Amino acid sequence: MSIQYLEAGTGPALLLVHGHEQSATSWRWVIPALARTHRVLALSLPGHGDSAPAVGGYAPGADLAPFLAEFLDTLAVGPLDVVGHSAGGAVALRLALANPARVRTLALVDSAGLGRDVNPLLALDTLPFLGELAILLSRVPGGHVGRTGMSAAMLFAQPWRVPAEFFTEQHALGRRPGQLEASTAMARALFDATGQRGVLLGQLHTVTMPTLVVWGGCDYVLPAYQAHAAVERLPRGRLSLFPDCGHLPHVECPDRFATVLRDWLTEHHDPAI
Repeated sequence: MSIQYLEAGTGPALLLVHGHEQSATSWRWVIPALARTHRVLALSLPGHGDSAPAVGGYAPGADLAPFLAEFLDTLAVGPLDVVGHSAGGAVALRLALANPARVRTLALVDSAGLGRDVNPLLALDTLPFLGELAILLSRVPGGHVGRTGMSAAMLFAQPWRVPAEFFTEQHALGRRPGQLEASTAMARALFDATGQRGVLLGQLHTVTMPTLVVWGGCDYVLPAYQAHAAVERLPRGRLSLFPDCGHLPHVECPDRFATVLRDWLTEHHDPAI
């Protein structure tokens, strides 16, 4: 299958895994800074961006974590640093649980899978027919503008910090054939009407690699208390909370995000690599 990915820089490999309704380009605001010290790989998950639809499903553990492993094998990438945002965080965490030798360090950014609570609007979107109706409404004239505006209000703590390019890219993604269907399928694999399906808190004590948890203190999608709950259970966990930031710290606060992540990676750099 055809997979879109962005690559920049040289050095230790760093994989960036995007979240729900995003793509590889959602990391564009931090890739240049991270590429100064790392070989950055940012991929679009199946059905997102310019990647082909999934051959199987969109479950983080059964489908997408094995997909990541296959992607890395294709590029002959050994142990590496992995960063996952939102839904991509759940996928990255599943990869680390299934194959810890492959993940040198792990960073979970406003990650799914760390508690039951989720924004009710996202949960409702997983109900039969409602998700399809939302897709149809977004494709009527002007519908993609309304969908992007609603998403921005949910994703950003301070809407005036939304980059103009974010709106442009979200409009383009919404019009791309199959993108919204793939995003809805991913949401249904992650959530139901009562909240998140696969909560992994009970397995975090087995995550032995250094793990950074980055969270926006004003995240309206996944509440920040889930970050604290995760760090309490991670043997080598550390929390970096951005008090004035929402669900997309790498977009809303890119300079701060890149600095925190680069300092973390430098601290845990293996000189033998």
